[in-house]
Amino acid sequence: MAEDREYAIAPAAPIDLSRDEDADSAYGGDIQSETASLTSSITNYRFENGRRYHAYREGEYWAPNDETQNDQLDIANHIFLLLFDGKLFQAPIGSSPQEVLDVGTGTGIWAIDFADQFPSANVIGTDLSPIQPLWVPPNCQFEVHDCTQEWGFRENRFDFIHVRALYGSIADWPAFYDQVYTHLKPGGWYEQVEYSVDWKADDDSIPPGHIFHDASANYIEAGEKMGKTFRILDLQKDHIVRAGLINVAEKRYKMPLGPWAKDKRLKEIGRWHLLEAYQGIEGWTMALFTRVLGWSFEEVQVFLARVRQGFQDRKIHAYTTVSVVYGQKPVQ
Repeated sequence: MAEDREYAIAPAAPIDLSRDEDADSAYGGDIQSETASLTSSITNYRFENGRRYHAYREGEYWAPNDETQNDQLDIANHIFLLLFDGKLFQAPIGSSPQEVLDVGTGTGIWAIDFADQFPSANVIGTDLSPIQPLWVPPNCQFEVHDCTQEWGFRENRFDFIHVRALYGSIADWPAFYDQVYTHLKPGGWYEQVEYSVDWKADDDSIPPGHIFHDASANYIEAGEKMGKTFRILDLQKDHIVRAGLINVAEKRYKMPLGPWAKDKRLKEIGRWHLLEAYQGIEGWTMALFTRVLGWSFEEVQVFLARVRQGFQDRKIHAYTTVSVVYGQKPVQ
């Protein structure tokens, strides 16, 4: 199992969250002081409007990293498992992957589950926030890293690179996909899961002027205004093809908001997605609307009350869209 975690710095590389303290003992007090300083800079979180945000590369990501939002991430993980019939991924990666990278790992739950399923794999999860558990499988580790910077890993290293819900996080997607291509082994696979920030209803049950229309437009506007689009769901496949990956495939799913669907499986997914929305809506909204759109705290709370009221309306058959895209680096 993993050891107690400390944070160590390495030039032009991610910050390892599982480094052995004894390994640095020969370097004396200077290294210990540097490590302590770095630890403080990573965990000295920003508190704003009652929510907690990451400290490393402060302001680069808009969602909180507190327990409330972390619970939302774990609920989302459960929803994806329901949506994908219990599968952690859909790319045909084979039965014995060796080197796996989970970019934007969040609470680390996907990386941990993957490491459990594939003992052959060395699984690395990276994130701006060190919010992952200390006790993890021996073949899983976490590192603090900004995926918009140079990755610092060896080129052609990974059999599989996984991304989920990086919407609103990346200003230069082509540069990001170049990093993906560079760090995949020839023949390795990349998979990205994204979902929409707009609510739709195929039966027109969202009436004109409903808060869901305003909410969807505001989230998309905030993303475009800060230069980090929330529309990556509709763009990722073309980006991945242009990056040079082959055998690219996309699968799309509807994720009901609430238990309105007749299908038993979708009804269950809808219950969980509604719970996720209640759990996550303030965190999805607060920093975006106050920092980017210039709203006051009070204006956001009024908005959130209207959105929650919309959640309770059983006449509305809303859903969000999920896109899964995967592709393979050519064998050279």
